[in-house]
Order: sequence, then C-alpha cells, then structure tokens
Amino acid sequence: MPDPFGEDADTGKLYMCGIIGYTGHKNSLPVLIEGLRTLEYRGYDSAGVAVCTADGVIETVKSKGRIDLLQEKLDSLEKKVEGSCGIGHTRWATHGAPSDTNSHPHTAPSLALVHNGIIENYAEIEEMLVREGYTFYSETDTEAAAKLIDYYYKKVNDPVLAMFEAADVIRGSYAFGVMFCDFPGKIFAMRKDNPLIVASNDECGIIASDIPAILKHTNSYYQLEEGIVSVLCGSAIEFFDRTGKKADQKRLTVDWNVEQAQKGGFPHFMIKEIHEEPEAIRQTVSTRLGEDGLPLFGVHELDGDKLGKFKSIHIVACGTAMHAGLVGKAIIEKLARVSVDVDVASEFRYRDPILDPDDLVILLSQSGETADTLAALRHAKANGVCTLSIVNVIGSSVAREADCVLYTWAGPEISVASTKAYSVQCAMLYLFAIQLARVKGRLDDDEARELCRRLCEDMPAQVEKALELSRDVESIARNYLAVENLFFIGRGLDSALCPEASLKLKEISYIHSEAYAAGELKHGTISLIIEGTPVVALMTQERLCEKMISGIREVKSRGATVLAVTTKEIAEKYNIPADNTVILDNVDADFAAFPLATVIQLFAYHVAAQRGCDVDKPRNLAKSVTVE
Repeated sequence: MPDPFGEDADTGKLYMCGIIGYTGHKNSLPVLIEGLRTLEYRGYDSAGVAVCTADGVIETVKSKGRIDLLQEKLDSLEKKVEGSCGIGHTRWATHGAPSDTNSHPHTAPSLALVHNGIIENYAEIEEMLVREGYTFYSETDTEAAAKLIDYYYKKVNDPVLAMFEAADVIRGSYAFGVMFCDFPGKIFAMRKDNPLIVASNDECGIIASDIPAILKHTNSYYQLEEGIVSVLCGSAIEFFDRTGKKADQKRLTVDWNVEQAQKGGFPHFMIKEIHEEPEAIRQTVSTRLGEDGLPLFGVHELDGDKLGKFKSIHIVACGTAMHAGLVGKAIIEKLARVSVDVDVASEFRYRDPILDPDDLVILLSQSGETADTLAALRHAKANGVCTLSIVNVIGSSVAREADCVLYTWAGPEISVASTKAYSVQCAMLYLFAIQLARVKGRLDDDEARELCRRLCEDMPAQVEKALELSRDVESIARNYLAVENLFFIGRGLDSALCPEASLKLKEISYIHSEAYAAGELKHGTISLIIEGTPVVALMTQERLCEKMISGIREVKSRGATVLAVTTKEIAEKYNIPADNTVILDNVDADFAAFPLATVIQLFAYHVAAQRGCDVDKPRNLAKSVTVE
C-alpha cells in the first residue's frame, strides 16, 4: 500500500486537522501529546507542540509523520520542554507538503499559533506583511495568519483586539489557538466556520477541536461562537466580543464518557461502532416518540400544521450523509407522496437551485460542521426557505443555524468511515417520513404507530441479527482481497443502498468500486464486465427479484462472480444464480435498508481489515471536512 507519509500522499485534499491546548498548574506537554492522540482519527500527516514557559519563552517542536515521531523528537532533546501552558496540532497538508517546517504551531515574534481551516487570501496578506518587513519560512497559509495577528498586536498592544483586527482582514475559515509571549499562562481562541470548543475543570483550561480530547478532564464545555474571543488562564475562562465587552456562552454537557470513545475490546473503532448500531437506532427513535407511540419532535414546524404545507423537500448533504438522504428520499416519497430532491452539498448553491418559500431544506451532517453543508444551509436561509438539520453533535454550527434541529443519538463516532451515524440518519428520516405522511393524511394514527414500533423495536433486533452474520461475511471477504474493481447493483430501495456500499468499500479498502441501478447495466456499464469481475447484488425487494435475477444472469454470462445479499424468504422462493450468498432474516421490504446497511458495512470492514489497511484512519481522509 502507498505510504500516507510518502511522496504519493495526496497533499491537495482539504481536510480537518486537530487542535489541543492546555493551561494549568502542571507540565502541559504530556497533556498535549495525550490530547493529540485522541484526535488522530481526524487524519494528519504531521504534528507539533508549542509550550510557553513562565517567563514568556515559547518553545516549539514539530515533526512530519505520526505523533510517535514527535514524541521521539521531544525525548531526544537535551533540554526538556516544560511549561504549564501549551498548544498542539495535528496537520493535514493543504498549503505546502508535509514537512517539519510546514507543521503547526507557526510562530511570529510575539506569539505561536495553531490553525484549522483555510486562509483564502493568504497570498495578499503575505505580500502586505513582506512590505512591512516580515519574512516567511514556510509554504503554509497559516503562517500568514500568525504574522498578521503579530502585526496588529504590535499596533494595538492588546491580544484580543489584535485577533479581531486580523479577523477583519482574513477571508476563509479558521479555528485559532494562540499563545502570546507577553501573556504566559494564557491561551486565546477564536473561530469562523470551523469547530472549536473550550472547557475547564478546577485545575485547568482546555481548548480542542473535538470532544474526545477533553473527556479525560471534564464532560462540560462551551462551543465557541463566531465573533467571540475566548481567553483561558488555568481554570478561568472569559469570553469577549468585538467591542471588548465580556460575552456569555452556553455551557453544554457531553452525554457519553471517555470509555465510550475507546475500542472496548474490538480491534478497530469501525467494527465497534457497527456493533453499536442497534442501540443507536433504538435511542434515536425512542427519544422522538410520545407516550402514544407517535412521532413527537418537540419542534413547532414539525409537530404542527406547518409540516403539511411543505410542497417539496430538498435533502442536502455530503458523502455518507448524502447517501442516507437517498434512502430518506425513497421512504418519504413512498409514505408521504411529497417530491424529494437529494443534492450534493458542494454543488447545491452553485447550481442556483429553484427554491420556493413552501419548500423545506433538510441538512444532514454527523459533525454539524461540514463546510459545504453549512454553506448550503446559509444559501437556503438567504432564500427564505425553512431549514431542518439532522445532526449528531449538540451545539454544532449546522444545528445552531438551522431553523429546526433533530439530534440523532449515535454517540461518539471515532472511525473516519461513518457507520452508525448513517444508520441513525436513515432512522430519523424514516421517522420524519412517518410524521409527514400523518400530517398529509396518508397514514392514520394506528398505521403510523405500527411503523414507529417497527422502527424502534424491530429494526434494532433486525440489525442485531445482521451482526450475527459477521463471521460469514468475513469468510466471504477473503475472496475479494486481490480484486481491483467491483460493482454493486440493486433495484428500488436496494439501489439507494448501493452508493453507500460502494463508498464504504473504496474509502477503507482502496478497492475501486461503482454503484449502479441494476437496470442501467445494459446501457453501457456491462461493457466493463469481463471474466472474474466481482459484482455484489443487493436483493431485498421481492417485487423486483425477477428483474434482479435477470441482471445477475447478464453479468454471469460475461464471466462475473456474484455475491448476493438477500433475505431468507427470497432465497427460498427464487433460484438466485450467485456464487455466494449472504442471507438476512426476513424483513419488510420498506425497512430492509437497516440490516442491509449493516451487512454492507461488515463486508467493507472485513475486506479492508484482511487487506491490512488502516481501517479507522484511511489515507487522505479525515472525519470532518470543514473547508471547501
């Protein structure tokens, strides 16, 4: 496999890095290293730390590669780095190749800075600062931000004001953690279009780009709002607005603990999180059911008559969340008979979508910080359209900015490849479809109640039965370790699952795969089927089985090897011409997406694990994409 730290590393991808900061009474370095390790899942190619001593001297150590290499570099220093205030960073290269020099933190005469995001006008800033006598040592956009803040600090002699002055000049997205030499023991933080949390306990203050990094210290935190600078000194946290006045921020509480963010005996986070799907689905649905067993969202627009007035729906998301939207489209249109479009968030606003005041835009995001989804949300709001976000992170940007929000209850999802977050997004869309169908008069209360019961009780049980197939899937996966190309085919609801099946396999196993509606094969794609080409056929929709079998025979006649994923009832009723078969327990065709999703996730996992891939941290990818 290519080395993600080697010459073939994709340094042009725009992915999220990790930030950690500590201020307290003990040496900050061990806390920084530990915090960076909890953020490894986000994807990175280099790491670094900066520690401020009591007399205001900032020492910086950076290294290309894994955190272990940074630790080795720190251990080899004759003079140990010590100080009770420090910041750390894991970087994924965007501007400049992975290197010690391009790694964060970046420094200027008065400060050290870590940064997540993109400074779009960094070249203009550099040009201006060069005229002012500054020199640049790296290829990064972040160094421009560090020196711009330094430039304004020298002018205004106030770190908070300097950061606001710099923010007025910067175009792009950022989460900044800054230490000033003149303010030892303090960390200054601000953000725009990038997540950053601040937290404290009785002994210390912490900044971090994600919740797992703070869990060892506290389960409460602040989601730093845009237009605010936070100042941490030990356990004290203050917030300031642009005028220099103190501001209030809402304290939030994490409802899961550090143990839940560990592997719990599983070899990888991904397989652990797949096994958590039954409970995640149960929790997500049960929290949105009233005592009468009917949907109760607690949102006026969704529980009242207004929901029935929406004429069409746009589901907007990226990647796996967008694929959940495809499943949502199928079930919403079937139950409620309301037209649904599914848009890739990165294209939504650029295609100038036709939006009507009576439309509803649904934004799906696990993190609630996905940059393209956030931009799509803002575009919809600017056009006067009601927006509903379905997210997994309380207080995230997409959650806060949407008109309505429905939280899913996936808990922490550490593996880069999303699994249980996908399943609960599908579950929430099913629940939304049931409620919309009720309001539209297409389901009576008894029918809706029964569908909710199936969703809350039967589907977790069906997923548990699907998990029992893991060893069978693992055995079958051995046949796919050397393949280079693979096709997923399906019809109806199964077709909506195929893109996610394909994405899961390619993103963690690096096998090229494509998803097609089975009926489309003969319109061109079948030319790619040659002797030995692997095809995975998803078959849970009995009314379409005869047509699926016809498609399977088409590819078999051209030499394909076929793995069919179907149900007991279908397997007994039809002679499926497959080389291997994974048989699900019988399930209503409209709900088959849930156990089927689990099986395709298991398939991708076992193929990738047996190929020796880094399952939880696939190359070139990170958990959240917070820049365009």
